[in-house]
Amino acid sequence: MKLSRRKLLKRTGLLSLAILIPKWLGAFSSQKRIDKLVILHTNDTHSHIDPHPANHNKYPNQGGILARAGLIEQYRRENEHVLLLDSGDFFQGTPYFNRYHGVLEMKLMSALQYDVATLGNHDFDIGIDGFLNAKKHASFKFVNANYDFTNTALNGQIDPYHIIEKGPFRVGIFGLGVELNGLVPAANYAGMQINDPYKSAQEIVLELQNQKCNYIVCLSHLGYEYKDEQIHSDIRLAQEVSGIDIILGGHTHTFLDAPTEVQNPLGKSVWIHQVGWAGVRLGVIEIEGRKLNFFQRKIVSKASS
Repeated sequence: MKLSRRKLLKRTGLLSLAILIPKWLGAFSSQKRIDKLVILHTNDTHSHIDPHPANHNKYPNQGGILARAGLIEQYRRENEHVLLLDSGDFFQGTPYFNRYHGVLEMKLMSALQYDVATLGNHDFDIGIDGFLNAKKHASFKFVNANYDFTNTALNGQIDPYHIIEKGPFRVGIFGLGVELNGLVPAANYAGMQINDPYKSAQEIVLELQNQKCNYIVCLSHLGYEYKDEQIHSDIRLAQEVSGIDIILGGHTHTFLDAPTEVQNPLGKSVWIHQVGWAGVRLGVIEIEGRKLNFFQRKIVSKASS
């Protein structure tokens, strides 16, 4: 039976992953692949805690935090090395954000055991102080390489990058944020300096290469592509910066049925992936050696009984 909204809210004060995971997941095999890295990713979930209703014109019974948790746990049961990443805009979009000011989203992402996330423009909708208050409930890392928080309350709270080792895989993960001017009230990000994302990315990539990362992943909230090439985008990022292996995008709510392959300045492939919005898809990347397989898994919730 579907967990009611009232019960879900009651539990989120002390939510554990065990509460989120449906009992039927116990049927999955406990044998795990140790020679493969699986990267799971989301973007622009926008406070969509519940699934869309059965009569939704685009995404009937799709999305929802419980179904996402079940799918994530399935991958963790079957694979030894799993990363869970988010490319920003986890705030704003439903009354849950208006009522709980981001605290609920942080608690739920922590319960799902996200590893790293970057910030989107809507994550500043309650200002820097509001974000910092919600962040107290997050157990995962935040990364951004082109926002300078030195003169704000977030100084020291957001790292430019984070390195995670999973078996033979040493993964460097960094974040990039969109230009906030015109998207966010100036008072909400007062004191921040926003630097050129391409230059910031190249500096971080060189650092991650020096630290012997064998995969470099960018969590980008720049947006997939724009007609005006002067606007920073994932496509231009891939073309301008050498050394990034994977760009996991956000901001433009782009559903990519397959990853976009772009050649960087050295002629090497950069793979771009984005999974729409509202938590109706889970991005999946399976890495074995230098072979990458990309998938989008539809997140479907069981209809109410």
